[in-house]
Amino acid sequence: MEHDHSLSALSAAQRLRLAFIEFRVWFYGEVARKHVVERFEVATAAGTRDLILYRQLAPHNVSYEQKQYRYLPSFQPLFRHDPDKVLAALTTGASAADAGGSSETISHASPKRLNQPDLSTLATVTRAIHAGQALALTYLSMKKGPSPRVIVPHSLVDSGLRWHIRAFDRTKGHFRDLVLTRVEDARAVEDASPPSKDEQIGADVQWNRLFTLNLVPHPSRPHPDVIAKDFGMQQGRLRVSLRGAVAGYVMRQWQVDCSPDAGMRGQEIRLRLADPAELEGAGSAALAPGYVAPR
Repeated sequence: MEHDHSLSALSAAQRLRLAFIEFRVWFYGEVARKHVVERFEVATAAGTRDLILYRQLAPHNVSYEQKQYRYLPSFQPLFRHDPDKVLAALTTGASAADAGGSSETISHASPKRLNQPDLSTLATVTRAIHAGQALALTYLSMKKGPSPRVIVPHSLVDSGLRWHIRAFDRTKGHFRDLVLTRVEDARAVEDASPPSKDEQIGADVQWNRLFTLNLVPHPSRPHPDVIAKDFGMQQGRLRVSLRGAVAGYVMRQWQVDCSPDAGMRGQEIRLRLADPAELEGAGSAALAPGYVAPR
């Protein structure tokens, strides 16, 4: 990695701050002194020095405009950014872009995702979300193969198996989910008309509508009290509130039997939706295991 020697001469704390600056530039398109000062609680002068140093180390990554450092198309990261940490930082506010060694942990095992989004594509999407821009891209559909799209993205969605982009699809004329790993050649459309109110997050009915679902132990399981304990149920049920755009994904991830007669079987099936009618009207309901739409 270029500049390795220069970076190694810095303290671990300063490398962490520089990695954070790079993270902000790459995935939000901009970083200002206040971001460094607020994140690390350093003096204003120290924040300024870090920004100047980052630009000296990576002059092709940022430009200075209106008291902010902005992303340049010639950007090449100085630090290695782990996709899981990046996505956690973008969606949960967890500590971002830790380029140093990991802190002490307890011995553990956790499954890795089989597919990880390309960070350059992810960064293009998140910059567009942050700036409220439209994106032109090529989307690889399972049915039709590659096709050009113009979208207005507003959110990231974790289905439990893969990451999606929630966006208004100008090509299709409605809000929908696009699998992030199927996106190619994404680029901001500078001369496109700015997103109208009908294309923004406030107009996405399925994103903004919340569905309250009641989950109970599956009747096929011999010890419902154990399941209730596993899931922290109160009075034998777990009440969850989910967006219509993601409710089906969550039911599938949790393997909840949403069939009309609770007829699903298997060791993995421990929960059922107490009343499948609670999913009616959710745009993602078809993804829920066993769900049958009313006639």
